[in-house]
Amino acid sequence: MAAFADGSPAGIAAFDTRLRYVYVNPALERFNGLSAAAHLGRTVHEVLPQLDVRDQVMQLVLRDGKPRVSVTQGQSWGISRHEERYWQAAYHRLEQNGEPVGIAVILLEMSEIKNEERQLERARRYLNLLATAAVNIGTTLDMDTTCMELAGFAVPALADFAAVEVFPPEVGHTVRRAPAGILRMRRAGFAAAPEFRAGAALFTHAGEYIDFEEDAVVAQCVATNQPLIRDLGEGSEFGRAGATAELVAAYRASGLRSALVVPLAARGVSLGVLSLVRSETSPAFDDEDVLVAGELANRAATDLDHARRYAREHTIARELQASLLSEPRGAHPHVEVATRYLPADRSAVVGGDWFDVVPLRDGRHLKAIGDVMGHGVEAAVAMSHYRSLLRMLAGEDLPPHRILEQLDAMVQRSGVDRAATCLLAVVDRYNGRCEVASAGHLPPVFIDPDEQSSLVVPVVPGPPLGMGFGGYRTQEVPCRPGTVLFMYTDGLVERRGEDIDVSVRRLATLTMPASGDLEDLLDQVLDRFGAGADDDIAVLASRIREDVGIDYLMDGPRPPSGPRLLQGGGGPP
Repeated sequence: MAAFADGSPAGIAAFDTRLRYVYVNPALERFNGLSAAAHLGRTVHEVLPQLDVRDQVMQLVLRDGKPRVSVTQGQSWGISRHEERYWQAAYHRLEQNGEPVGIAVILLEMSEIKNEERQLERARRYLNLLATAAVNIGTTLDMDTTCMELAGFAVPALADFAAVEVFPPEVGHTVRRAPAGILRMRRAGFAAAPEFRAGAALFTHAGEYIDFEEDAVVAQCVATNQPLIRDLGEGSEFGRAGATAELVAAYRASGLRSALVVPLAARGVSLGVLSLVRSETSPAFDDEDVLVAGELANRAATDLDHARRYAREHTIARELQASLLSEPRGAHPHVEVATRYLPADRSAVVGGDWFDVVPLRDGRHLKAIGDVMGHGVEAAVAMSHYRSLLRMLAGEDLPPHRILEQLDAMVQRSGVDRAATCLLAVVDRYNGRCEVASAGHLPPVFIDPDEQSSLVVPVVPGPPLGMGFGGYRTQEVPCRPGTVLFMYTDGLVERRGEDIDVSVRRLATLTMPASGDLEDLLDQVLDRFGAGADDDIAVLASRIREDVGIDYLMDGPRPPSGPRLLQGGGGPP
């Protein structure tokens, strides 16, 4: 029996009834890293203090004689490549003359199998993590939202803390230039595990700019475009990120242990980095963490790239539109004008809404409002073409329908490939009239300050500009001093599930506010009709000041009482 035990590859030990070693075979000597003599007369706890020993199992076997099997884990003094070792132990009672005299234990190491199982389970967990990332990251085209989603998704699945730093935007908000040898990035996302949130309050400010020295792990990650692991135990890394003494103390108090920084890049363009940090209570990062974090970063970078390009186009279009929709060209001093532009509630890409006021000869002025079809930079650029051509044509002293006809032809010749609606109104303060023509645009509203309702003038609309069909008509509407001409784009009245004619008729309920101020009127209009808009809104309100034109009102002929069709269909001006 001794020869069998000594030659067995399994670890075999015998214990007395007080559970002290009385025999250890050579295989168990190797497992435990100790000689047989170092075992004899001692308990397992005394020999292997880092081993999770099931004393109660051995006691049960001694008491009832039933063999049992259990799994033991921990570490022995033997050399092993496994951080955690596992043994399967079979316990049998030893008897002499029917009386128990001890326990025989046969052990087989199963560390390899257990670690493979753990790795397989970890791989499954990470694969599931990456699968769910697709529906949790990139839910919008807002870059900061995407960064916050990425940081929040990484905690606590991959780290105790996560931060997303990105490069400053190329357009829009300007950022002061960083000193030589400094990488300046903006923290766009941050998350901490619940147990660390209180301590992390000092360094969770999303939106702040951080200066990294050249040898900081973030700067090195950007420079090499490779993931990097850095031990944070010594604390020198904190200073390389421009941390104050207060911040360094907060970092240390949070027990930051190690960092894994992975690049965020798409289509060959570096967008920023994802920094994952673990505390002293979590395991250090390993190669598998690097692979998973890299794959997560690659997937998130695609969403960030979409958001970045959208933000760039959106900003350019907004700035272009804002410059074009700055205060319209000053009209005559006797004309009051108020304008507003309201982006859609859902942050849709910028549209092609525009308006303008152009002074003409003989005290007249041209008011225009339009909407270029489509969105984005192309729509804003097309809008600038329409506006420029209109200003050029306005100086030729043509009636509105003629201006639209020539504008339609010029747009076709210029190669602008976006149609647009447009409403023109030429106001003549001396004759108390307004000439109106429409190219597929919604009708104007005339608000009399002395009435409790308004007049929505049913202007005959021609086709949108850029189609080359022509066929526009001019209608004449009475417009005495004090009467407000209100013009708007379809975003004000177009609502899902409602006929637009019903929405337009609702504008007939507009009245002047008690203050009589045009700005207050636009506030009132946008409060009533602007909420929940699916498209951008542009509005323009204007009137002739009531302190002019008095001689006309007292001595001149009264203007016609209603709209009157003057010219159209290409007739003479």
